[in-house]
Parts: sequence; structure tokens; C-alpha cells
Amino acid sequence: MLRKIVCLLMIFIGLGLPGAEAASSELTSIRWSVHNNKNDGSRMLRLVIDATAPVTAATEFVDGATPQLKVTIKGAIPGAGFGYVALKSELVQGVVGKRAPYDSSQLVISLSRALDPSEYKVFVLKKDPQNKKPDRVVIDLFEIPEAKFSVSPGLEDKTIVIDPGHGGSDPGAIGPNRVYEKSVTLAIAKRVEALLEQKGASVVLTRDNDRDVYPGTDATDAQELQARVNVAVKEKADVFVSIHANAAVDRTASGTATYYTAKTAYDLRLAQALQRGMVLAGGLEDDGVRQAGFYVTKRSRIPAALVETAFLSNPREEQLLNSPAFQQKIAVGIVNGLEEYFSSATGGDK
Repeated sequence: MLRKIVCLLMIFIGLGLPGAEAASSELTSIRWSVHNNKNDGSRMLRLVIDATAPVTAATEFVDGATPQLKVTIKGAIPGAGFGYVALKSELVQGVVGKRAPYDSSQLVISLSRALDPSEYKVFVLKKDPQNKKPDRVVIDLFEIPEAKFSVSPGLEDKTIVIDPGHGGSDPGAIGPNRVYEKSVTLAIAKRVEALLEQKGASVVLTRDNDRDVYPGTDATDAQELQARVNVAVKEKADVFVSIHANAAVDRTASGTATYYTAKTAYDLRLAQALQRGMVLAGGLEDDGVRQAGFYVTKRSRIPAALVETAFLSNPREEQLLNSPAFQQKIAVGIVNGLEEYFSSATGGDK
């Protein structure tokens, strides 16, 4: 029996179970700063936790009455500078550092609301002797300001941002006869713009030619999509509509659909109105209104919708999408949908 116990102990030691070794790092301080984005009015709160040796970090988001973002720093114990942080903002209610099991530490960030995964980022940076920076954990929290938008009846004097999907380096879907989504969406968007302006609306396209919207080069997908959202923020828009063409492996897939993210009281209403308008004007199968987490609908703080006008992968619908007559029908449907939305979205300004 004794021999078995000794053997088991040797196995546990050999496997290096959690807690078998002392922490190799100590957390010496927590620093924080605020970075303001002049383009979209957002703010980034950055917390930096310094360590005496390399560490790893894991995150957990806990929803509830007071949502919390928990960052566990493995292999590091709290030092004298790792504890309560005097940081409060519209988003952050409190920050507390504490010891965690297995010679680890945890930073608990209490929040005023739940966070989407795109609204925070946690990463580890290695020691940088040249710039005299230690090993550290970085936590970025993105605060997006609430937006004001009008829902009063009528299109006149409304500011509407129309986003032709894809463009520039991103062709989007490509049909069997080489029709590009980026070309179709731009053609429809320009028709929507002309119709809306006739009704007295102020219209801004995120792009008016075949280009990327992000001003720099080698942008990430998130940077390109955020650049489109930034247009709506800059223009203080009342509505954001992103125009796309669908695609599927099954070339018989067909129809029109509209997507929204439920973040205001008006997103669903907008999506429903746009869907009715396009189906009536375009005459294609009604694929319905669906909730989704598309970046541009989720990150826009105003009512927003993403419309899938037809299936570019379907040869018949590809031909329609490439037709000026059908493009005009869809444009009329979108405008009719916007008109219906503003007529029914009672309640005045938000």
C-alpha cells in the first residue's frame, strides 16, 4: 500500500499539477488611462497590470445585476500594488484585484451594463528592456457614446446613412457569371440616395465609388467595418442601412432577407419595414426578418439594419441584381420601407 502511495505522489509531481510549484511572477502595479477617439466620439479605457515575469491571462464575463469582467492572471501572485483601483466611469463601476487559487491573481471589473465580446480586449505583452517596460497584461474597454436620433414621421430633414456593402479590396460575393457584390450594392445605394433626396432626406453614402472605407491600408475587418459605423456617428444619422447581396453553396437558394440587432426600441421595426418594402417592390421570396450580430448593426448606436437583397449565387437572381430595372425596384422598396418606418416609429426624438 505504501508503495502505491509513493508511486501516485511521483506521478502527481511529474504531471506538474496546479499548485505544485510556487508562482514565478508577482503583480506589482495597475495603471490606467483614457484614450478618446475623435472620429466616432468613443473612449477606450486601458488598464495595464505590470508583472515581474511572463504571465498568461484568461477572461470570463459574468452577466447579472452588476455584470463583471473577470481577468485571471495565471502564475502570478498579487504584490503591494495589486488591489483596489480608483477608476469609475459611465461603463466601469469599480475595479478590484485579489488573489486567486493555484498561485494566480484575478482582476474583477464591475460594469454598468453587459459587454459584447467586441467591446473589450485582453492581451499579454512581453518585457521590453529597450523602452523599460516589464511583462504586463493589457485590458482595453471600449465605451461607445449613446446616440440621439429622430423617429418623427416623414423623410424630410432626416439624416440617413446608406452603406454599400464591401468595396475596394473586398469584392464580397461573386456570382456564377462573375457579377461582384460590391458593384451591385453600390449601384443600388446610389439609386436609394437619389430617391431619398427627392423626398427631402439628407443622405450620406459610406462609399460612393469602388474603394475601402477605412482611410489607411491593410485594415483589419473590424477596422473597415468600424469606419462605416463612424460615418453614421460623424453625421449624427437617424438611421443606418447596409446593403448586401446574399450567397449560398446551394445555387437554388433565393429570396430577400433583412437582419437587425436588438439594441434600441426601433431596430426590429426598421428591419420589418425594410423587408416589407423590398419584398413588395422586388417580388422575390420573403426570407424574413432575422436577428443577428453583424458588426455594423451591433456597433451602430442608432437604429440599423442589414438587407440581403437577393442571392448572387443564384444564376437567375444574379441576372436580376445586375439589371438596372431590378436595382431600381429594390431601391424603391428600401425607400418605401424607410418611409413606413418613420411613419410608424412614434414617440418623438430619443
